[in-house]
Amino acid sequence: MSHNTRQRRLAALRACDQILSGIRPTTMRERLADMDAGGDLDGQPDFYGDGPVNTLEERVAELLGTEAAVFFPTGTMAQQVALRYGADRTGHPTVALHPLGHLEVDERHAYAHLSGLRSTWPTTAPRNPTAEEITALAEPVSTVVIELPLRDAGFVLLSWDELAAASAAARAIGARVHFDGARIWESTPHLAHTLSEIADLADSTYVSFYKTIGGISGAALAGTTQLASYARIWRHRYGGEVFQQWPAALTALAGLDRELPRIPEYVRHARTVAAALTALPGARVYPEPPHTHRFRLWLPHPAQALNDATLALAEEEKVWFVAGWQETAVPGMAMTEVTVATPALEWTAEDIAEVGERFLGRVVDH
Repeated sequence: MSHNTRQRRLAALRACDQILSGIRPTTMRERLADMDAGGDLDGQPDFYGDGPVNTLEERVAELLGTEAAVFFPTGTMAQQVALRYGADRTGHPTVALHPLGHLEVDERHAYAHLSGLRSTWPTTAPRNPTAEEITALAEPVSTVVIELPLRDAGFVLLSWDELAAASAAARAIGARVHFDGARIWESTPHLAHTLSEIADLADSTYVSFYKTIGGISGAALAGTTQLASYARIWRHRYGGEVFQQWPAALTALAGLDRELPRIPEYVRHARTVAAALTALPGARVYPEPPHTHRFRLWLPHPAQALNDATLALAEEEKVWFVAGWQETAVPGMAMTEVTVATPALEWTAEDIAEVGERFLGRVVDH
């Protein structure tokens, strides 16, 4: 997407009165004003990780029920430290990953290039590995990584019993369990357990602060005090010992206060939104019903035609439907991801059907 196209889309979305998927973009000035919700702006900034950063670490450790948590500027860095720790402790350079996971798809195989680790795939199915697949691994592994939810498979989760069994199977073969929990915040309704109960199944858990809860950046790695001590050393070595990160810490704290309690409501409404979207001609959603407040949607039209229709509806009627359409392996069938957040709570199934008809009326296939 060109810079001009992106700016046009952001301007159109910002001006909309109704938004089905996503949230209204904010300016830098608005984000600065929002920081006051995360803490005392008259207090002192952090100095290499104390102050509000330390407050955030303590809050995450409390939420996840772990001994400690360590702030990282990026999730990529946090995950590298978690895998390196596992390899150092077990002596095994192989980690069990999913080919659709963050570590393989989005982090440019940093675990291999920076730490000399290699991966094995317990499964290539579009879901996290089962206990049986972990038990059947043909070689020793230091860490089994489970992504909650598995984003590139459609934000899918195992059931609680399946997740608990997978964790037990990993430990039975002598491996650590690491949860790639960038979006763990939205996983609690489907798993029907608290954040601390979920994290208790893992030896380490990574969480993101800009995904789901709306911080501007940052992540944390949670686990034992021994892991935390190791993480602080390697965070420094990787270049993550940043002088001041209070803006990220304050917006994360604000998100934990404001957004985290609303996520169950988002997940419930996502089921209503998904069911209404499936009524559109040729539409398909997955998973059905959604496991989180995000899911995938397919329509039988070219991606460009759908993106053009979204923009036209937004600019002319101030209504944002669903954007970010991409082509698929099936010609003429496009896919996108739907995110149900605060703006979508105002939409009824009838609203979606009515606006969906207007949206499709603007689609011009070429």
